[in-house]
Amino acid sequence: MTKFSRSQKFTKENIAKVPQDKAIVYKIKSREDENLYTGIAGRGRSQERLVEHKDIKKEKIPEGTRFQYAQVKTKDRAHQIEKAIIKKEQPEHNEQHK
Repeated sequence: MTKFSRSQKFTKENIAKVPQDKAIVYKIKSREDENLYTGIAGRGRSQERLVEHKDIKKEKIPEGTRFQYAQVKTKDRAHQIEKAIIKKEQPEHNEQHK
């Protein structure tokens, strides 16, 4: 079972505290704690990837006000976890809920 961080406000200050030393699986959540999007980021790219979701020109999720993440050993493992979460929770912003 993957252990996610506690849900926290989706701010640049909190994103800056996300560790970069391992791949991560992350969830962007609504104020009501609903999972809106699940994604992954490789080692060294976790903060950059989360910031991209705050950028209006790229992949902004307007109702995303919270996020949480889990560090994993490899990007392959991150892909497996992401796929399982999308299948189970069907976040609205993931394509075809694959």
